Amino acid sequence: MSGDLKEYLEHIKFEKYLDKLNKKLKNKTVIIYGSGSLFQYIKKNYDLSKLNIIGVSDMKFNSKQEGEDFLGYKIIPKDKMTSYKPDVVLVATLKYLGITEDFEINVFNKTKTKIYPLARIPLADLIKEIWSN
Repeated sequence: MSGDLKEYLEHIKFEKYLDKLNKKLKNKTVIIYGSGSLFQYIKKNYDLSKLNIIGVSDMKFNSKQEGEDFLGYKIIPKDKMTSYKPDVVLVATLKYLGITEDFEINVFNKTKTKIYPLARIPLADLIKEIWSN
């Protein structure tokens, strides 16, 4: 899978996008949502140190794990993300549209928190994904 992720991230010009995110999110607090293979590959192969990541959240993390370490970041249970008042949540999944929409409408709708994908799909690929569902 890591070979596929490498090709995927090169295809979407992730490094260039990450540079833009670093500039756009300077001095903003960030929670990463999604702790699976995409995030783990990015963490291992790219420099995320310019992002002010305050924690990583995922639906698999529970309240008992809150504050524990995951890849050098604090675990934040999904149901407690809003209490951390992040400026931004970066969704680290390949199919981020549904999660992004849910967070904007149902989770962070009464906050100023912005929701962005960690690895953005190019528009042409996005259209293909929408039509294939």
